[in-house]
Amino acid sequence: MSVVGFDLGNESCIVGVARQRGIDVVLNEESKRETPAIVCFGDKQRFIGTAGAANSTMNPKNSISQIKRLLGRKFADPELQNDIKAFPFGVSEGPDGFPLVHVRYLGEERSFTPTQLLAMVLSNLKAIAEGNLNSAVIDCCIGIPVYFTDLQRRAVIDAATIAGLRPLRLFHETTATALAYGIYKTDLPENDQLNVAFVDVGNASMQVSIVGYKKGQLKMLSHAYDRSLGGRDFDEALFKHFAAKFKEEYKIDVYQNARACIRLRVACEKLKKMLSANPEAPMNIECLMDEKDVRGFIKRDEFEQISAPVLERVKGPLEKALSEAGLTTESLHFVEVVGSGSRVPAVMKIITEFFGKEPRRTMNASECVARGCALQCAILSPTFKVREFQVNEGFPFSVALSWKPDAQNNESQQTVVFPKGNPMPSIKALTFYRSSTFAVDVLNVDTDDLQITHKISTYTIGPFQSSKGEKAKLKVKVRLNIHGIVSLESATMLEEEEVEVPVSSTSEVPKDATRMETDDAPQDPASSAGDHTQEPKGAADPAEGAAENGAQDSEEKTVPMDTDTKVEPSKKKVKKTNVPVAEMVYGAMGTVELEKAVEKEYEMALQDRVMEETKDKKNSVEAYVYDMRNKEVEDWLYEDGEDETKGVYVAKLEELKRLGGPIEMRYKEWTERGPALEQLVYCIRSFREAALSADQKFDHIDISEKQKVVNECSAAETWLMEKKQQQDALPKHANPVLLVSDIKKKAEALDRFCKPIMTKPRPAPKPQTPPPAETPSPEAHTPEQQSNGAESAEPASDGAQDEHAAEQMDTDKDDPSQV
Repeated sequence: MSVVGFDLGNESCIVGVARQRGIDVVLNEESKRETPAIVCFGDKQRFIGTAGAANSTMNPKNSISQIKRLLGRKFADPELQNDIKAFPFGVSEGPDGFPLVHVRYLGEERSFTPTQLLAMVLSNLKAIAEGNLNSAVIDCCIGIPVYFTDLQRRAVIDAATIAGLRPLRLFHETTATALAYGIYKTDLPENDQLNVAFVDVGNASMQVSIVGYKKGQLKMLSHAYDRSLGGRDFDEALFKHFAAKFKEEYKIDVYQNARACIRLRVACEKLKKMLSANPEAPMNIECLMDEKDVRGFIKRDEFEQISAPVLERVKGPLEKALSEAGLTTESLHFVEVVGSGSRVPAVMKIITEFFGKEPRRTMNASECVARGCALQCAILSPTFKVREFQVNEGFPFSVALSWKPDAQNNESQQTVVFPKGNPMPSIKALTFYRSSTFAVDVLNVDTDDLQITHKISTYTIGPFQSSKGEKAKLKVKVRLNIHGIVSLESATMLEEEEVEVPVSSTSEVPKDATRMETDDAPQDPASSAGDHTQEPKGAADPAEGAAENGAQDSEEKTVPMDTDTKVEPSKKKVKKTNVPVAEMVYGAMGTVELEKAVEKEYEMALQDRVMEETKDKKNSVEAYVYDMRNKEVEDWLYEDGEDETKGVYVAKLEELKRLGGPIEMRYKEWTERGPALEQLVYCIRSFREAALSADQKFDHIDISEKQKVVNECSAAETWLMEKKQQQDALPKHANPVLLVSDIKKKAEALDRFCKPIMTKPRPAPKPQTPPPAETPSPEAHTPEQQSNGAESAEPASDGAQDEHAAEQMDTDKDDPSQV
């Protein structure tokens, strides 16, 4: 199971993977940690990521960037219209009111939705992760901005599906940062709360969150954001400044040239980074437009002055986040700053003045989101054991359900089911009394963000038919899932039925009796539904009576019975019937449309793979041509063969190898033959000299064995002289008869035959037998002396035996075989 986290930035993306030793940020094909979020369309293939960035300057109208800004937004959105003005590529309104991006691909005009474009970026990130893990990547965690609407979240899920990914969670970028910050802290308090503010100023947006930490957990206290305040706004201020300046000084209008706009924007981004570390910085661009070189210069004070409208908006999200958290600046312990746009000194100054404390940079400003997403994926994955750390996430919006009470009254009623800050995930249930099919709308409410669409989706519940002919009681479950997407999960019709239940005198139910499913006795909805599962006390239809105002009747009623006698009382059971629910999400991809998008992505990926393989084969032909110095084929390669298919290059390479292979082989034989001959001659001479030598170290070898060595050396020498004479008589362009491989085989055979004979070890010398000891003659002693000697010799004999035994023990110790 893969454990991967993706940080989908507006300008660049980062991939984090969980390994046994921790979280790593993996490198792309150019060994860089950040991959541009760009898709460039060519005449034959797509270029995504680093390849797309390399081609964007030469092909600006077909290079799509800032895809996150297009995702899940209406074409008429004022912010989107403002962004489109700066885009070098074409964007139009689709039939559903959402944007379509127009490019020229495979020699024809094509249009793509932002969801399809995001899927292409995700496919590239998936390939990067798979290349580093050497395994398939399916499960992942994707970072999204906290301000993403329900439709934008669905679009990310669809894009991941098209790319062949299965997100375990869409994780808020601020929460990912907070997780990456807190999970490694070992000194978090158990009772008191550590309050930390995270300020993320990215490329296109600013997000602020206040987080409360305790030992083993974090709680998101508040979210605030400005979806159009980021580093690119400072780039845009510099761009407008220098565009006007160059128009006045050099009489060129960069707005009329897409390529000049891109080059100037890149130069302005570099200039912004220089001003972050220096009080002033120059700008020099060669041949920007109309073959004119341009120069500029700006000081940091002037830069902050032209950026004043952007800087004035920084304080807004800070104030809102602190207010919604119910905290003061004094109750905040730390302020952490992340994001590429936070490096602007003026932004840091505003943050410092607002909080009254110096912001800290203890985290990697660019990689913290990817690391947090990888950590969350590891927590959700069963293959990794992660330190116990609970993430209490809050929903950033308020969502309500709206419906019409009946056909006579057209005034809609609504109730908030998931207020702002509601835990994620969560389930709530509502009870309706209806006699026929009805519709329920899911709405965004209580928001001051004008960019958020009011109506999210509509659910049609039905058809259904009550068996009693009266209004049916329907229990509707609404889910806020782990991704922050609201959906009507199910609808169930509840009907009471009278059932005869036989009861014994002891009121015991037989073990083999069938138990019918019944609802539990009524309880307080807030307490009986669990931590994140609630049934609102408010009525779904106030006109329907007390059952909808929180006072519900018991769903199981039993007639009193006498336990002393056998009776068959009636008992009311609740019958549950699932009711069909039809979903209509405004602006989302349908099932059929999603399947078609998956097929299109597969076809484009196959085309990209074929073109990459074709390039590899062409490079092989080119390398072979340069090695063989074939001028004729070189001309073909850069003229008629400049743009051919993979099969043509494969055939051409085989044709060239049929001609060049024998030449290459003869040249290799000629260069390697000399050293091989020298090695064989040395082997013959060495063994022959050893066999004919009078050296004492060879005395133990039998003469017949030595003669065998001499004969073998003579035979090898004769073979070599014959083959060499034949080879010397041939011209260089003829195939050789004396092959290097044959020479090496002959040397190896000679070595295998002669070496065992000439290196035979000398036999060990035979051990010498000691002479027998002399014994005294019996005639030399008298009988008396013999008697005395016998009496006195017995102890001496015992002592001699002891000495002999001791010597034998010492001998045994020295002999390893006796141990």
